[in-house]
Amino acid sequence: MLKVVIVDDEPDNRYYNRKLLNNNFPEIEIAGEAGSVDDAVKVIGETNPDLVLLDIEINGGTGFNVLQRLKPYYFKVIFITAFNDMALKAIKYSAMDYIVKPVNELEFCNAIEKVINNTEPRETVIKQNEFLLDYFKKENQLGKIVLKTAEAIHFVDVQDIIYCKSDNSYTSFFLTTNESIIVSKSIKEFTEMLEPYGFFRPHQSYLVNIKHIKKIDKADGGFLVLKNNKEIPLSVRQKKKILDILSKM
Repeated sequence: MLKVVIVDDEPDNRYYNRKLLNNNFPEIEIAGEAGSVDDAVKVIGETNPDLVLLDIEINGGTGFNVLQRLKPYYFKVIFITAFNDMALKAIKYSAMDYIVKPVNELEFCNAIEKVINNTEPRETVIKQNEFLLDYFKKENQLGKIVLKTAEAIHFVDVQDIIYCKSDNSYTSFFLTTNESIIVSKSIKEFTEMLEPYGFFRPHQSYLVNIKHIKKIDKADGGFLVLKNNKEIPLSVRQKKKILDILSKM
């Protein structure tokens, strides 16, 4: 039986999460609840849950403070966030599950189902946890990103990403190792994550690591040539932007 601890500083939110679990997953045991960092550390330590529903902003600090005090920990985490930008970036980079407030029942159930059906080995969970806390601790000093596919979880150095290509709701990552990884997330989401770290979107279907650009070819309207000689289309709108960026490097 899956054991869950609910952490949220609002009693009404804890009640709603408990209600959703009871109505949709009667087989799940709610092992405890907490509304502060200290109480969460205590309850989780005492109950040893399989899953923690963890609010980001709680009394006495954040959900990340809870995890820092409990590490190494082996339980799964579903974060509940009200769009704290820094926190959400950390969660996305580590490919952890999250639910945006106000909590939607369908999204809630989908997230719980993913945990129930999750067969990731313990070592993978530990690695994701390390990425998450390392990213949050370093305050945006990006080094690695977690990419989940249907077959595996990849821990990728961001500097090894040459470019990304969109295919509707899928994004393909092309790496310096000659690997390609296909992830079932839109390129828009990865653009928001990676643009602050030297990535540029020259075309609606592409996201490029600027460090891998070799030249801009002005023929046929213009396109980028990467160091691996891959040619990337360049829209008219984005041409001036990339020229300005490269001129300042």
